[in-house]
Amino acid sequence: MGDEQWLDIGDAGQLAQQPLQQVMIGKTKAALSYANGQFGVINGSCNHVGGPLGLGTLEGDYVTCPWHHWKFHRITGEGEPGYEADRVPRYECKVEGGRLLVRDAPASTRNRLPHAKHPLDRDLKRAPGPLRVWGLSTTIMDDAHPRYSTSEALLQSALEHAGAKHALEFRMTKLRALDFRACEGYYSKSAYACTWPCSISQVHHHDGMNEVYENLVFWADVILVATPIRWGVASSLYFKMAERLNTVQNQITLRNRVMLKDKVAGFIITGGQDNIQAVAGQMLQFFGELGLQFPQFPYIAHSRGWTAEDMERNVEIVQHSRQLHDGARALLDRCVDLAARLAVGAAPPFERAGRKAAGVERRGPPASG
Repeated sequence: MGDEQWLDIGDAGQLAQQPLQQVMIGKTKAALSYANGQFGVINGSCNHVGGPLGLGTLEGDYVTCPWHHWKFHRITGEGEPGYEADRVPRYECKVEGGRLLVRDAPASTRNRLPHAKHPLDRDLKRAPGPLRVWGLSTTIMDDAHPRYSTSEALLQSALEHAGAKHALEFRMTKLRALDFRACEGYYSKSAYACTWPCSISQVHHHDGMNEVYENLVFWADVILVATPIRWGVASSLYFKMAERLNTVQNQITLRNRVMLKDKVAGFIITGGQDNIQAVAGQMLQFFGELGLQFPQFPYIAHSRGWTAEDMERNVEIVQHSRQLHDGARALLDRCVDLAARLAVGAAPPFERAGRKAAGVERRGPPASG
Protein backbone atom coordinates (compact mmCIF):
# COMPACT_ATOMS: atom_id res chain seq x y z
CA MET A 1 0.00 0.00 0.00
CA GLY A 2 3.05 2.27 0.02
CA ASP A 3 2.42 5.20 2.33
CA GLU A 4 -1.36 4.72 2.03
CA GLN A 5 -1.60 2.78 5.31
CA TRP A 6 -5.00 2.87 6.96
CA LEU A 7 -5.71 1.56 10.43
CA ASP A 8 -9.03 -0.03 11.39
CA ILE A 9 -10.32 1.87 14.44
CA GLY A 10 -13.60 -0.02 14.86
CA ASP A 11 -17.24 -0.29 13.92
CA ALA A 12 -18.27 3.07 12.53
CA GLY A 13 -21.84 2.78 13.80
CA GLN A 14 -20.74 2.15 17.36
CA LEU A 15 -18.08 4.86 17.26
CA ALA A 16 -20.67 7.36 16.02
CA GLN A 17 -22.64 6.91 19.26
CA GLN A 18 -20.18 9.13 21.17
CA PRO A 19 -19.60 12.74 20.15
CA LEU A 20 -16.01 12.63 21.47
CA GLN A 21 -13.72 9.84 22.62
CA GLN A 22 -10.09 8.91 22.89
CA VAL A 23 -8.77 6.26 20.49
CA MET A 24 -5.36 4.91 19.60
CA ILE A 25 -3.73 5.34 16.19
CA GLY A 26 -0.92 2.89 16.59
CA LYS A 27 0.82 4.16 19.72
CA THR A 28 -0.59 7.69 19.45
CA LYS A 29 -3.60 8.91 21.41
CA ALA A 30 -6.13 10.71 19.24
CA ALA A 31 -9.39 12.60 19.75
CA LEU A 32 -12.14 11.07 17.63
CA SER A 33 -15.29 13.15 17.22
CA TYR A 34 -18.58 12.66 15.39
CA ALA A 35 -21.04 15.40 14.51
CA ASN A 36 -23.32 16.26 11.60
CA GLY A 37 -22.73 12.86 10.02
CA GLN A 38 -18.95 13.31 9.84
CA PHE A 39 -16.01 11.90 11.79
CA GLY A 40 -13.01 14.02 12.73
CA VAL A 41 -9.67 12.83 14.08
CA ILE A 42 -6.99 15.04 15.62
CA ASN A 43 -3.98 14.36 17.80
CA GLY A 44 -5.02 13.80 21.40
CA SER A 45 -2.32 15.87 23.12
CA CYS A 46 -3.16 19.52 23.81
CA ASN A 47 -0.61 22.17 22.83
CA HIS A 48 -0.72 23.72 26.29
CA VAL A 49 0.58 21.10 28.74
CA GLY A 50 -0.43 17.89 26.99
CA GLY A 51 -3.97 17.48 28.30
CA PRO A 52 -5.97 14.56 26.80
CA LEU A 53 -8.21 16.14 24.16
CA GLY A 54 -10.15 12.93 23.60
CA LEU A 55 -11.33 13.05 27.22
CA GLY A 56 -12.58 16.61 26.91
CA THR A 57 -15.86 17.94 25.55
CA LEU A 58 -17.16 18.82 22.11
CA GLU A 59 -18.43 22.39 21.84
CA GLY A 60 -19.80 22.89 18.35
CA ASP A 61 -16.94 21.99 16.03
CA TYR A 62 -14.27 22.48 18.70
CA VAL A 63 -12.70 19.90 20.99
CA THR A 64 -12.17 21.49 24.40
CA CYS A 65 -9.30 20.20 26.52
CA PRO A 66 -10.50 18.91 29.92
CA TRP A 67 -7.51 20.36 31.74
CA HIS A 68 -7.42 24.06 30.86
CA HIS A 69 -10.10 24.45 28.17
CA TRP A 70 -7.95 25.17 25.13
CA LYS A 71 -9.92 24.52 21.93
CA PHE A 72 -9.06 22.91 18.60
CA HIS A 73 -11.23 22.34 15.53
CA ARG A 74 -12.30 18.75 15.51
CA ILE A 75 -11.48 18.20 11.82
CA THR A 76 -8.70 20.66 10.93
CA GLY A 77 -6.92 20.67 14.31
CA GLU A 78 -6.68 24.46 14.17
CA GLY A 79 -7.09 26.59 17.27
CA GLU A 80 -10.22 28.57 18.01
CA PRO A 81 -10.89 31.83 16.09
CA GLY A 82 -7.97 34.20 16.51
CA TYR A 83 -5.60 31.33 17.27
CA GLU A 84 -6.00 29.23 14.12
CA ALA A 85 -2.24 28.85 13.64
CA ASP A 86 -1.99 27.23 17.07
CA ARG A 87 -2.88 23.77 15.83
CA VAL A 88 -2.58 20.08 16.61
CA PRO A 89 -2.05 17.46 13.87
CA ARG A 90 -5.11 16.17 12.02
CA TYR A 91 -5.66 12.71 10.55
CA GLU A 92 -7.53 11.65 7.42
CA CYS A 93 -10.33 9.16 7.99
CA LYS A 94 -12.97 7.31 5.97
CA VAL A 95 -15.69 4.71 6.39
CA GLU A 96 -15.49 1.50 4.35
CA GLY A 97 -17.61 -1.61 4.85
CA GLY A 98 -19.00 -0.15 8.08
CA ARG A 99 -15.51 0.25 9.55
CA LEU A 100 -13.78 3.52 10.43
CA LEU A 101 -10.32 3.70 8.91
CA VAL A 102 -7.72 6.31 9.86
CA ARG A 103 -4.44 7.05 8.13
CA ASP A 104 -1.52 6.07 10.36
CA ALA A 105 0.41 9.29 9.64
CA PRO A 106 -0.93 12.80 10.33
CA ALA A 107 -1.95 14.96 7.41
CA SER A 108 -0.68 18.15 9.08
CA THR A 109 1.95 19.13 11.61
CA ARG A 110 1.69 20.52 15.12
CA ASN A 111 2.30 24.23 15.47
CA ARG A 112 2.60 26.03 18.77
CA LEU A 113 2.26 29.77 18.58
CA PRO A 114 4.62 31.69 20.83
CA HIS A 115 2.73 32.89 23.89
CA ALA A 116 3.96 35.71 26.08
CA LYS A 117 5.25 34.40 29.40
CA HIS A 118 3.18 35.07 32.47
CA PRO A 119 4.96 37.57 34.79
CA LEU A 120 5.27 34.85 37.45
CA ASP A 121 6.95 32.45 35.02
CA ARG A 122 10.54 33.42 35.80
CA ASP A 123 13.62 32.26 37.69
CA LEU A 124 13.31 32.04 41.46
CA LYS A 125 16.50 34.04 42.04
CA ARG A 126 16.12 36.48 44.93
CA ALA A 127 16.72 40.13 44.12
CA PRO A 128 19.67 41.52 46.15
CA GLY A 129 19.11 43.76 49.14
CA PRO A 130 18.25 43.68 52.85
CA LEU A 131 15.66 41.34 54.30
CA ARG A 132 12.08 42.06 53.31
CA VAL A 133 8.98 41.53 55.47
CA TRP A 134 5.51 40.79 54.17
CA GLY A 135 2.38 40.81 56.30
CA LEU A 136 -0.77 38.98 55.20
CA SER A 137 -4.07 39.82 56.86
CA THR A 138 -6.81 37.25 56.26
CA THR A 139 -9.61 38.88 58.25
CA ILE A 140 -12.84 39.65 56.41
CA MET A 141 -14.77 42.90 56.67
CA ASP A 142 -16.52 45.57 54.65
CA ASP A 143 -13.87 48.25 54.14
CA ALA A 144 -16.59 50.78 53.41
CA HIS A 145 -17.68 50.34 57.04
CA PRO A 146 -14.53 49.00 58.74
CA ARG A 147 -14.33 47.55 62.20
CA TYR A 148 -11.33 47.03 64.44
CA SER A 149 -9.55 43.78 63.61
CA THR A 150 -7.49 42.45 66.51
CA SER A 151 -5.35 40.20 64.29
CA GLU A 152 -4.69 42.94 61.75
CA ALA A 153 -3.87 45.50 64.43
CA LEU A 154 -1.21 43.24 65.94
CA LEU A 155 0.15 42.54 62.46
CA GLN A 156 0.40 46.27 61.81
CA SER A 157 2.41 46.72 65.02
CA ALA A 158 4.83 43.98 63.96
CA LEU A 159 5.31 45.46 60.48
CA GLU A 160 5.90 48.98 61.79
CA HIS A 161 8.47 47.49 64.16
CA ALA A 162 10.27 45.96 61.15
CA GLY A 163 10.78 49.45 59.77
CA ALA A 164 11.41 51.32 63.03
CA LYS A 165 13.84 48.90 64.70
CA HIS A 166 15.33 46.93 61.83
CA ALA A 167 15.07 49.51 59.01
CA LEU A 168 13.59 46.80 56.77
CA GLU A 169 11.22 47.27 53.88
CA PHE A 170 7.79 45.86 54.62
CA ARG A 171 4.45 45.41 52.89
CA MET A 172 0.99 44.42 53.99
CA THR A 173 -1.54 42.59 51.83
CA LYS A 174 -5.16 42.57 52.93
CA LEU A 175 -6.56 39.41 51.40
CA ARG A 176 -10.09 40.83 51.43
CA ALA A 177 -8.98 43.52 48.96
CA LEU A 178 -7.95 40.96 46.32
CA ASP A 179 -10.39 39.64 43.74
CA PHE A 180 -9.52 35.99 43.15
CA ARG A 181 -11.31 32.79 42.28
CA ALA A 182 -11.33 29.69 44.44
CA CYS A 183 -9.17 26.73 43.43
CA GLU A 184 -10.96 24.77 40.73
CA GLY A 185 -9.34 21.42 41.39
CA TYR A 186 -7.10 21.10 38.35
CA TYR A 187 -4.96 18.67 40.35
CA SER A 188 -7.99 16.39 40.69
CA LYS A 189 -8.15 16.08 36.89
CA SER A 190 -4.49 15.12 36.64
CA ALA A 191 -1.46 15.86 38.77
CA TYR A 192 0.21 17.66 35.86
CA ALA A 193 -2.88 19.76 35.17
CA CYS A 194 -1.90 21.82 38.24
CA THR A 195 0.70 24.18 36.80
CA TRP A 196 2.99 27.00 37.83
CA PRO A 197 1.93 29.72 37.34
CA CYS A 198 -1.50 28.67 38.54
CA SER A 199 -3.81 27.68 35.71
CA ILE A 200 -6.35 30.28 36.85
CA SER A 201 -3.67 33.00 36.86
CA GLN A 202 -2.69 32.09 33.32
CA VAL A 203 -6.25 32.55 32.10
CA HIS A 204 -7.06 35.60 34.22
CA HIS A 205 -4.08 37.94 34.19
CA HIS A 206 -5.71 40.25 36.73
CA ASP A 207 -6.17 37.41 39.22
CA GLY A 208 -5.75 38.84 42.71
CA MET A 209 -3.71 35.84 43.82
CA ASN A 210 -0.86 37.14 41.66
CA GLU A 211 -0.06 39.58 44.46
CA VAL A 212 0.14 36.72 46.96
CA TYR A 213 2.34 34.63 44.65
CA GLU A 214 4.62 37.58 43.89
CA ASN A 215 5.22 38.44 47.53
CA LEU A 216 5.40 34.90 48.87
CA VAL A 217 7.58 33.33 46.17
CA PHE A 218 9.75 36.19 44.93
CA TRP A 219 9.81 39.14 47.32
CA ALA A 220 9.55 38.32 51.01
CA ASP A 221 12.09 36.75 53.34
CA VAL A 222 9.83 36.97 56.40
CA ILE A 223 6.11 36.25 56.14
CA LEU A 224 3.72 37.10 58.97
CA VAL A 225 0.21 35.69 58.56
CA ALA A 226 -2.59 37.05 60.75
CA THR A 227 -5.96 35.38 61.10
CA PRO A 228 -8.99 35.52 63.36
CA ILE A 229 -10.48 32.32 64.76
CA ARG A 230 -13.82 31.53 63.16
CA TRP A 231 -15.69 28.52 64.54
CA GLY A 232 -12.47 27.06 65.84
CA VAL A 233 -10.49 27.46 62.60
CA ALA A 234 -8.73 30.16 60.61
CA SER A 235 -10.82 32.48 58.47
CA SER A 236 -12.58 31.16 55.38
CA LEU A 237 -10.58 33.64 53.31
CA TYR A 238 -7.38 32.07 54.62
CA PHE A 239 -8.50 28.64 53.41
CA LYS A 240 -9.59 30.01 50.04
CA MET A 241 -6.05 31.34 49.60
CA ALA A 242 -4.44 28.18 50.96
CA GLU A 243 -6.17 26.04 48.34
CA ARG A 244 -4.78 28.27 45.60
CA LEU A 245 -1.28 27.66 46.98
CA ASN A 246 -1.56 24.10 45.67
CA THR A 247 0.31 25.45 42.67
CA VAL A 248 3.38 26.04 44.89
CA GLN A 249 3.19 22.78 46.83
CA ASN A 250 2.63 20.65 43.74
CA GLN A 251 5.86 21.89 42.20
CA ILE A 252 7.63 20.08 45.06
CA THR A 253 5.65 16.89 44.55
CA LEU A 254 5.81 16.78 40.76
CA ARG A 255 9.10 18.46 39.87
CA ASN A 256 11.23 18.36 43.01
CA ARG A 257 11.22 22.17 42.76
CA VAL A 258 11.17 23.92 46.12
CA MET A 259 9.93 27.42 45.42
CA LEU A 260 10.21 28.78 48.97
CA LYS A 261 13.79 28.54 50.22
CA ASP A 262 15.32 30.20 53.28
CA LYS A 263 12.06 31.96 54.09
CA VAL A 264 10.65 32.32 57.59
CA ALA A 265 7.02 32.45 58.70
CA GLY A 266 5.30 33.54 61.90
CA PHE A 267 1.62 33.68 62.82
CA ILE A 268 -0.74 35.99 64.69
CA ILE A 269 -3.97 34.33 65.82
CA THR A 270 -6.80 36.04 67.68
CA GLY A 271 -10.47 35.32 68.21
CA GLY A 272 -13.46 35.20 70.44
CA GLN A 273 -13.35 31.40 70.69
CA ASP A 274 -10.58 29.23 72.04
CA ASN A 275 -8.92 26.79 69.66
CA ILE A 276 -5.62 28.52 69.28
CA GLN A 277 -3.35 25.49 69.26
CA ALA A 278 -5.39 23.67 66.60
CA VAL A 279 -5.40 26.74 64.34
CA ALA A 280 -1.67 27.23 64.86
CA GLY A 281 -1.02 23.55 64.22
CA GLN A 282 -2.79 23.65 60.87
CA MET A 283 -0.95 26.77 59.79
CA LEU A 284 2.43 25.39 60.86
CA GLN A 285 1.81 22.14 59.02
CA PHE A 286 0.57 23.86 55.87
CA PHE A 287 3.31 26.43 55.53
CA GLY A 288 5.90 23.84 56.53
CA GLU A 289 4.72 21.74 53.57
CA LEU A 290 5.44 24.71 51.31
CA GLY A 291 9.02 24.86 52.57
CA LEU A 292 8.88 27.72 55.08
CA GLN A 293 10.87 27.62 58.30
CA PHE A 294 9.90 28.81 61.76
CA PRO A 295 11.63 30.51 64.67
CA GLN A 296 11.36 29.31 68.23
CA PHE A 297 7.80 30.08 69.43
CA PRO A 298 6.50 30.83 65.91
CA TYR A 299 3.14 32.36 66.83
CA ILE A 300 1.41 34.68 69.24
CA ALA A 301 -2.27 34.40 70.07
CA HIS A 302 -5.13 35.84 72.10
CA SER A 303 -8.62 34.55 72.81
CA ARG A 304 -11.44 35.38 75.17
CA GLY A 305 -12.32 31.74 75.46
CA TRP A 306 -15.54 29.76 75.22
CA THR A 307 -17.73 31.49 77.82
CA ALA A 308 -16.96 35.16 77.17
CA GLU A 309 -19.44 36.78 74.78
CA ASP A 310 -18.24 40.34 75.33
CA MET A 311 -16.48 40.93 72.03
CA GLU A 312 -16.41 44.67 72.66
CA ARG A 313 -14.29 43.86 75.71
CA ASN A 314 -12.05 41.67 73.54
CA VAL A 315 -11.38 44.58 71.18
CA GLU A 316 -10.62 46.90 74.10
CA ILE A 317 -8.15 44.41 75.56
CA VAL A 318 -6.17 44.11 72.33
CA GLN A 319 -6.27 47.83 71.63
CA HIS A 320 -4.72 48.68 74.99
CA SER A 321 -2.60 45.61 75.72
CA ARG A 322 1.06 46.55 75.65
CA GLN A 323 1.96 42.91 76.18
CA LEU A 324 0.17 41.74 73.03
CA HIS A 325 1.63 44.44 70.79
CA ASP A 326 5.08 43.89 72.29
CA GLY A 327 4.55 40.18 71.68
CA ALA A 328 3.87 40.87 68.00
CA ARG A 329 7.07 42.90 67.78
CA ALA A 330 9.02 40.16 69.52
CA LEU A 331 7.64 37.62 67.05
CA LEU A 332 8.94 39.81 64.24
CA ASP A 333 12.34 39.96 65.96
CA ARG A 334 12.54 36.17 66.14
CA CYS A 335 11.57 35.78 62.49
CA VAL A 336 14.08 38.38 61.31
CA ASP A 337 16.83 36.78 63.40
CA LEU A 338 16.26 33.38 61.80
CA ALA A 339 15.95 34.85 58.30
CA ALA A 340 19.27 36.69 58.76
CA ARG A 341 20.99 33.44 59.75
CA LEU A 342 19.49 31.58 56.81
CA ALA A 343 20.66 34.31 54.44
CA VAL A 344 24.33 33.56 55.14
CA GLY A 345 24.11 29.77 54.94
CA ALA A 346 23.37 27.64 51.89
CA ALA A 347 20.21 25.57 52.09
CA PRO A 348 20.87 21.83 52.30
CA PRO A 349 20.05 19.79 49.19
CA PHE A 350 16.48 18.58 49.02
CA GLU A 351 15.13 15.31 47.68
CA ARG A 352 11.40 14.79 47.74
CA ALA A 353 11.88 11.12 48.67
CA GLY A 354 12.92 12.39 52.08
CA ARG A 355 9.53 14.03 52.44
CA LYS A 356 6.95 11.76 50.83
CA ALA A 357 9.06 8.77 49.76
CA ALA A 358 8.11 9.71 46.21
CA GLY A 359 8.99 7.03 43.72
CA VAL A 360 9.26 4.22 46.25
CA GLU A 361 6.40 2.36 44.58
CA ARG A 362 8.16 2.50 41.22
CA ARG A 363 11.63 1.61 42.45
CA GLY A 364 10.64 -1.09 44.86
CA PRO A 365 12.28 -1.87 48.22
CA PRO A 366 16.04 -1.34 48.68
CA ALA A 367 18.30 -4.30 48.07
CA SER A 368 19.27 -6.30 51.12
CA GLY A 369 22.82 -6.85 52.28
